[in-house]
Amino acid sequence: MKHSANLLFLLVVIACALWPAPAYAQDKPHESIALQAILIDARTGAVMYEKVADQAIPPASMSKLMTMIMVFEALKAGKITLDTEITISENAWRNGGSLSGGSTMYAEVNSQVKLGDLIKGVVVQSANDACIAIAEALAGSETAFASRMTARARELGLATAEFRNATGLPDPEHLMSVRELSTLARYIIQNFPEYYKYYSIPEFTWNNITQRNRNPLLIDYPGADGMKTGYTKEAGYGLVGSAMRGNRRLIMVIAGLSRLTDRQREAQALLDWGFGQFREIGVYSKGDRVSKATVWGGSARSVDLIASDDVVLSLSRKEQAVVEVKLSYFGPLIAPVKAGQKVGKIRFLVDGKDVADVDVEAASPVEAVESMWSRALDSLMIMAFGG
Repeated sequence: MKHSANLLFLLVVIACALWPAPAYAQDKPHESIALQAILIDARTGAVMYEKVADQAIPPASMSKLMTMIMVFEALKAGKITLDTEITISENAWRNGGSLSGGSTMYAEVNSQVKLGDLIKGVVVQSANDACIAIAEALAGSETAFASRMTARARELGLATAEFRNATGLPDPEHLMSVRELSTLARYIIQNFPEYYKYYSIPEFTWNNITQRNRNPLLIDYPGADGMKTGYTKEAGYGLVGSAMRGNRRLIMVIAGLSRLTDRQREAQALLDWGFGQFREIGVYSKGDRVSKATVWGGSARSVDLIASDDVVLSLSRKEQAVVEVKLSYFGPLIAPVKAGQKVGKIRFLVDGKDVADVDVEAASPVEAVESMWSRALDSLMIMAFGG
């Protein structure tokens, strides 16, 4: 039988005690200089800031997030591997290589390149030749691949996104919103952690040419580890960025900026503002008593339950007012019980979604009682009253 105890009062008391009284970032709304912008909490998907977030705009190379989702899903489905060699066609070389004037990894025409290297080319160097080669390998042509991108975007809930190529190069019908870009970024982070690490690679060398990752956040912003820049004359400067502070990850998208320096400055300012909404709160230390559990057939009728590790939450002022803390364990506990035996879990929820959890364990041993009468009485109590 599963038991739950609501410890909300305890957490609220701690949170209010640690939250400083002076005004903080939330009292000063952010005013983005980007034409379009959005900031979301990666864990919950909650929107913290938005500006013209649903307008369909040319996303430039930021749309390569969708290109990579198609690749990552194909990898997960076993349709392709990182060691699969892909041919750089003349089309990929001519329309995505150095002759096109766009971003390239300088792959040679008719050469064979492993998918893992092409992914690095796309993620680190924003390589158009790599995108086209991948599209041709997975769908036969870039046009067919772009159609698949649009269809998959609809399945992911993106109502505006339209893809006409795999690169993000200018096309009047190649459009999506910054909200949709944030959705794609969160999808990659949550579903492909093994591939998300590519986005933090600082540089990549191919054909003896080394190019640095174009994401300005990776240079000097604490906790930044992704994701994708974008620029065309039509789109202006844009960036999908993500960073971690403590146990909190934020995702931001900005677009329509006129200068490269503005992109870097605004990205940092928006993330700084976002992280300013949260405070780290120490809820439990390892070994803290959190509750008590009934023990049947033992030398003691109950045992203290303690936290198996420290618990530090990063919560906004709003989240502190609604956070729930639930203790659950399967009972009754049957003796013998060992000290340190894991018997349940404490879950911390915001708006019904888990934000953290910690195992609870028995603080001390409880020996089994050999008395037949004691065990019989406990059995009757279980039958009569349950656990």
